[in-house]
Amino acid sequence: MRRRQLLNLGWGSLLAVAGCSRTSGGAGESESKAPARLRIAVIPKGTTHEFWKSVHAGAVKAARELDVDVVWKGPLQEDDLKGQIDLVQSFTAQRVSGIALAPLNDKALVASVNAAAQAGLPVVIFDSALAGGNIASFVATDNRAAGALGAQRLLELAPGRGRLVVLRYQEGSASTHDREEGFLAGIAAHPELEVVSANQYGGATTESAFKAAESLLLAQNAAGGGVSAVFTPNESTSFGMLLALEKTQLAGKLRFIGFDASDKLVKGVESGAIDALVLQNPFNMGYLAVRAVVERLRGKVVAARTDTGAQLLDRKNLQEPSMQQLIKPDLSEWLAR
Repeated sequence: MRRRQLLNLGWGSLLAVAGCSRTSGGAGESESKAPARLRIAVIPKGTTHEFWKSVHAGAVKAARELDVDVVWKGPLQEDDLKGQIDLVQSFTAQRVSGIALAPLNDKALVASVNAAAQAGLPVVIFDSALAGGNIASFVATDNRAAGALGAQRLLELAPGRGRLVVLRYQEGSASTHDREEGFLAGIAAHPELEVVSANQYGGATTESAFKAAESLLLAQNAAGGGVSAVFTPNESTSFGMLLALEKTQLAGKLRFIGFDASDKLVKGVESGAIDALVLQNPFNMGYLAVRAVVERLRGKVVAARTDTGAQLLDRKNLQEPSMQQLIKPDLSEWLAR
């Protein structure tokens, strides 16, 4: 009798435990089905130029507003193509929720982007276009229009005859290529301004751009009047050219249209060494790129193309509040110092 009671008690206890297990398992299943916090990888072309710091700040602002996490990681220098490809592949393997990418090369990143998309990660391309690929959206300056804006200003400044050099950035960079081509197309209708060189590249750093600019000015006898105007398509080529002009004592003597802003380039505008800078809105670019990834993940319709705009900065509008916000943004609210 005693043994039968113990057996009955044992089975009852086991059933009670099993019942608790099912209840607890059901709750666990419910918890596991709760939506995971979104984690967006943002991969810039580089991390040293002031431009990318503003992009980073804009991405952080979007992340806070949308209550998601942003992982910011890019190559140290803008010529580390392998490093950027490795980052896309690594984030895909980590199964982040989505990726915002500024590709260093318009063709070399296509396969990695397609692999990310096939793995279910929406990829938004920003700053520089990709030649194909399965992307969710493209967020960038209309770079051809921005280049044409620079050409228009140069023609206003130098309506007569002259000799022009263009120091390009680097091959495979779609954004700067479009700026260069937009600028040259704007100049083409005015044969009185002769383009004497448009096939030299400054490379990804200020140092390489300075060396290329110095060689270009020497080859074209700029000091002897062989060059009357220059155009550069990004921050590093603009600063490299500025340094070369200062070294050869030609700063302020040639017409100079540059691109993007940094403290040193703005000082060049203030001094008259640079006539105008074509400015993008990198903060807005980072903000809208992250927003596009998140909205796609949340099932919203995302525009295929978003133009973040461009403006000209010169000595006349330098002190205007809207320009000061572009050239000296307060990033301390978004980036730890």
